[in-house]
Amino acid sequence: MPFRILPLLLFAVIGAVFAAEVNYPLDAPAPDGRRPGGTITQERPAPPLAEDENKDIKRERNYPEQPPTIPHSIRGYQVDKNGNKCLACHSRANSPRTQATAISITHYMDRDGQALAAVSPRRYFCTQCHVPQKDVLPLVGNSFETIDKILQDDANAEKKP
Repeated sequence: MPFRILPLLLFAVIGAVFAAEVNYPLDAPAPDGRRPGGTITQERPAPPLAEDENKDIKRERNYPEQPPTIPHSIRGYQVDKNGNKCLACHSRANSPRTQATAISITHYMDRDGQALAAVSPRRYFCTQCHVPQKDVLPLVGNSFETIDKILQDDANAEKKP
């Protein structure tokens, strides 16, 4: 059995040496996305991180049950097993004082739908669902339309003779 593997290993080693000596053209141009230019095998520096959007304006949701996005920077926030900075403003107790949107009542329910006094452990780590937005241009075009827009366009089309 080991003698059957030996020719394959020998072939692989010879092929690698041959490709290296001949400068085999495997180094194709890289796709122009976030790091334009260069080739696939080149290591290029990462682009600088974009700034968080900090508009504090609620965004429209694109589909039912979509978690709302975070409309402000959360850089430096502690959200781990020892603490959750988000609750300082968004908890039921603090939201009236801070004028921040209170977290949904669903975050105070266990998996069986029973009400809890505190945030459910399943909903404690906010950034597993909610994400801050960056102020950047999209990498690819997007023609997504919400269901409300599609229904409105259909209703307007039916009104026209």
